Amino acid sequence: MRLMGQTEIAARMGWSRQRTYIVTGRREFPAPRWELAMGKIWWAEDVEAWIREHRPELAEDPES
Repeated sequence: MRLMGQTEIAARMGWSRQRTYIVTGRREFPAPRWELAMGKIWWAEDVEAWIREHRPELAEDPES
């Protein structure tokens, strides 16, 4: 099971923290699975599915 927080998403996408906060707050971005005091947590699989749909050029496995 892979999990991602804001920092991991920013690193994965090459975005700033501010850009990551904006994009992850949009309706089309997957909802976080948990919200902790340290921040929101997503399943990596949900984030990767979003990447394949919205940023296919950055997909880990574009054939999936």
